[in-house]
Amino acid sequence: MIFKHYSVLLDETIENLNIKPDGIYLDGTLGGGGHSEAILKRLSPKGRLIGIDQDDAAIAAASERLSVFGDRVTILRNNYRNARTALEQIGITKVDGIVLDLGVSSYQLDNEERGFSYRYDTDLDMRMDRRQSLTAKDIVNEYSEMELFHIIKDYGEDQFAKNIAKHIVKAREKKKLETTFELNEIIKAAIPAKMRAAGGHPSKRTFQAIRIECNKELEVLKDSLDEMIDMLSPGGRFCIITFHSLEDRIVKAAFRRNENPCICPPEFPVCTCGKKSKGKVISRKPILPSAKELEENSRSKSAKLRVFERAEEK
Repeated sequence: MIFKHYSVLLDETIENLNIKPDGIYLDGTLGGGGHSEAILKRLSPKGRLIGIDQDDAAIAAASERLSVFGDRVTILRNNYRNARTALEQIGITKVDGIVLDLGVSSYQLDNEERGFSYRYDTDLDMRMDRRQSLTAKDIVNEYSEMELFHIIKDYGEDQFAKNIAKHIVKAREKKKLETTFELNEIIKAAIPAKMRAAGGHPSKRTFQAIRIECNKELEVLKDSLDEMIDMLSPGGRFCIITFHSLEDRIVKAAFRRNENPCICPPEFPVCTCGKKSKGKVISRKPILPSAKELEENSRSKSAKLRVFERAEEK
C-alpha cells in the first residue's frame, strides 16, 4: 500500500516558518514527507532538514520521496520527544524552525492491518511505533472500567463514555476482545439508537481515545514543547498543527507560558522571579484551514495551527 498523507495547512505552515535558505529545520512528525518536501524546496544546497518519525512505513515512504534532496535530508526513526538527544547525536544543537503535524496519517487510517480505523475488521492494534508492546487490544482487555471511562471521556470527549466503558468490561468477561468490529458492536450497543443516527460513526470518539492512550500522544506533547522551544535559534519558529481540543489547549498553554513565564504575584511592582520570556506567540488565534482545503480534505476540519517565535538574543 502506498503511504498517502494529505499535508494539512501546508501553505500556512510553510509561510509561518519564515524559511531561511541556509537554515536547519526539523520535521518532528515526518509522515509521508509533505511538509518536509515543501521546506526542502525552499532551502539552498547549504540548508538541511532532519525528519523524525516512529512509524517504519512512514520512514520508508518519506525516504523514497525525499531521496532527490540527497544529503541535505537526514531521516531518523524515533519519537519527537527525543528530538534534542537525537539531533545532538548527529552534531546539531540548534534549529531555525520546527514543524509538528500531530494528526494520524491517512495511510495509518486507511491501512487495514494497522487497526486504527473502525471501518475495517482487523486486529486491535493502533501502534504508531510497531516496536512498542502496548496495543489497543491490551487497553480494552486490561484497563479497569474507571480507566476506560476516563480515557473515553477525556480523549474521546464522548458523552456516553461511562456506558461504553461498562459495556466493554461486561463483554470481555465472556471473551477477550480481539478485533475492531467486535469493539464497534459493543460501542454501538452502548449508545442509544436515536443518538447513533445523529453524530457520525458511533465508534469514532472511542477509537480516537484509545489511539491517543496507546501512543501516549498527550504525554509526549506535554513533555516535548519546552525543550523544543529551547532548541530554536534566535528568530526561529515553531509551527504545530493539532487535531484535538486537548492537544490545542496544551500547545496554547505552553506557548503562553514560554512567552510570559513570570510567576510573581500581579501586585509586585517589578519582577523578582527572574524568569525571562523565550519569545512570542505569533498566532494569537489558531490558523484554520481554508474553505478550499476543507472541500479537498474533510479530515482537516478539526486542524489548528499555532506558531511561536524564539526571541532574538539581546
